[in-house]
Amino acid sequence: MTRVILFIFLVFFDLIIKYLIKKNLFINQIVEITSFLDIVYIKNYGVSFGLFSGSISYLYLVFIGIIIVLFIFYLMIKSNRNLEKSAYFIISVGATGNIIDRAINSYVVDYISLHYKYFYWPAFNLADIYITIGIIMLLSSIFLISKDK
Repeated sequence: MTRVILFIFLVFFDLIIKYLIKKNLFINQIVEITSFLDIVYIKNYGVSFGLFSGSISYLYLVFIGIIIVLFIFYLMIKSNRNLEKSAYFIISVGATGNIIDRAINSYVVDYISLHYKYFYWPAFNLADIYITIGIIMLLSSIFLISKDK
């Protein structure tokens, strides 16, 4: 039950930030936070880093995303290691946030922009951070097991 509440809270937190960005900024508006961090409003019609933007219907991306999340839930249920279960959980939270956002808007709202001088990392959002943390946890789980053997 605690995981369900945490899941709903984390997804809701991601979606509320996206909503606030969408309602308070113009497209491509930049709000400088530091010399290397900006808040922006980007519509991402593709997947990671905008790949396939405009070439695949958002409904297909939503459907594929749902299938992937269901598979991640399956892996989480089948796993018997806590770190791995937690990794799958946080990945599914991030994926669900982006899927809901895409289903509502036909795109995903990205709003965090990191840069150094003229090098800009593609904009991302909190759900992407969840997914990245989950992948790092999953890789750590794999390396910890292989180290034990």
